[in-house]
Amino acid sequence: MTACNPPASDETKLRGFIASHVARVEPIMKAQNLADWNATATGDRKYYDESAALDFELRSIRSNREEFRFLKGLHDGGMIRDSLLQRQLVLLYNSYLRNQVDTALLRSITEQQSAIARTFNTFRGTIGGKRVNDNEIHAILTQENDQAKRQKAWDASKQVAVPVAPMLVELVKMRNRAARQCGFENFYVMMLASDEQDEADVVRIFDELKTLTDGPYARMKGTMDEKVAKRFHIATTRLAPWHYADPFFQDAPVTSTVDFDRFVKGKDVVDIARRFYGGITLPVDSILMRSDMYPREGKYQHAYSTDIDRRGDVRTMCNVTDNITWTATVLHELGHCVYSANIDTALPFLLRIETHTFMTEAIAMLMERQAKNADWLKAMAGIDDREREQAQKQEGEDLRSQSLIFSRWAQVMMRFERAMYRDPDQDLNKLWWDLVEEYQFVKRPPGRNAPDWAAKIHIAQYPCYYHNYMFGGLAASQILGALNRTVAHRNQTVEFSFAGNQGVGTVLKERIFRPGASLQWNELLKQATGEGLTAKYFAEQFCGN
Repeated sequence: MTACNPPASDETKLRGFIASHVARVEPIMKAQNLADWNATATGDRKYYDESAALDFELRSIRSNREEFRFLKGLHDGGMIRDSLLQRQLVLLYNSYLRNQVDTALLRSITEQQSAIARTFNTFRGTIGGKRVNDNEIHAILTQENDQAKRQKAWDASKQVAVPVAPMLVELVKMRNRAARQCGFENFYVMMLASDEQDEADVVRIFDELKTLTDGPYARMKGTMDEKVAKRFHIATTRLAPWHYADPFFQDAPVTSTVDFDRFVKGKDVVDIARRFYGGITLPVDSILMRSDMYPREGKYQHAYSTDIDRRGDVRTMCNVTDNITWTATVLHELGHCVYSANIDTALPFLLRIETHTFMTEAIAMLMERQAKNADWLKAMAGIDDREREQAQKQEGEDLRSQSLIFSRWAQVMMRFERAMYRDPDQDLNKLWWDLVEEYQFVKRPPGRNAPDWAAKIHIAQYPCYYHNYMFGGLAASQILGALNRTVAHRNQTVEFSFAGNQGVGTVLKERIFRPGASLQWNELLKQATGEGLTAKYFAEQFCGN
């Protein structure tokens, strides 16, 4: 008699597929992350080319149609019962879904993305023929009172858009062609769907947020504009984009009477952050040893964090100077890092990531907000009691202004990207300024017709993502509410200093970080805070509701 082996179960087949897939992609992902790191550290084209080649290799693996049919069958069949296996299947299916594109188009997309990234990394605007970097532009827009100099600095911040804009429009069209090959209306819809989000839900939440912030934002900006106009001795009706501290008005202008920069001037901002995170049981010493923290020519001018291998090599790239902006930025980036570094290493490789990108943004924002907390500054930067009193009077107003300003800026970004992918041939210059005027209440310069939208690096390099920053802000307030209840023992959503508070680190590690992607993002929020994502805590904190 011949014995018959029973057919392998769906779960057994999936486990075998995952083991084979991870063996293929893990070394490529690590190599690409290292190439990206070297590219941004040096600006050397060979690293951009290496990253693009590795990205194409990963996309090619995930474009395999036979493997996608296998995953789709399991995904649609609903026969996978093991919860961790289910989550891996969802993530795998989504990663394959967005790559069901012909090889030639995939290659064109990765090459175009690399060319745009290289342009951003190496471009420097000019003022009077002199090359200037982002920190120099920032210094002018925060400190300079000469309006002509401010206008030139603002214009320099937008000059990169001229070479980038036509490249980006072509990239948008290529991405849309790829999305249509995958069965989606456009790339924006596809990216949300493959990221466990729904376009209608995103728009609904942003519409609700607009309603919540319309009145508070109008009142706050009216008061702010009076202060800005007084500084420059002009009427509020004459305010232009260059009168604000940030080229995109995504950050609050300097209107406060408290100079927070002086609290950290001459101090080691990185060491302050190191001591802070160590004090809440989230040490960052090994992270900082691998990181690149200070500016130099040819280096990426912004800041980001990266998990190189999902095995502990977590690092950040910054361009630190001793001001409050970079203090907040370092806290922000290390917030990303401690999330990655504290995911349970016993989880399968595919689940050793954050539950969603906006959740790591939530943690980064939560930590960034500490930089202007008076009690935190006293504990970590050593300000005296008089300085603490000054900071305390200003911190709430600054954080409220910043949060409301960012909420309106995020509206512009989300709605612009959504409209751009719907119709990349429309007048994007006009669309951009129409949205800026409607949501930010910032007037376009008379007669200006320039691709200012293309100067925002996120549109090219992090497409269809920006709404997650706002979702992160909503989640940060929601998590803060939970920390108030569980650690500070108060039933309010208010900022408090985390310095030396080990309970904060423990709650974040156990409830947010350790589960990685083993839970879908809304389920994790319910487990960590008691409810799914909601704007009510943001409104409670910043809108006076």
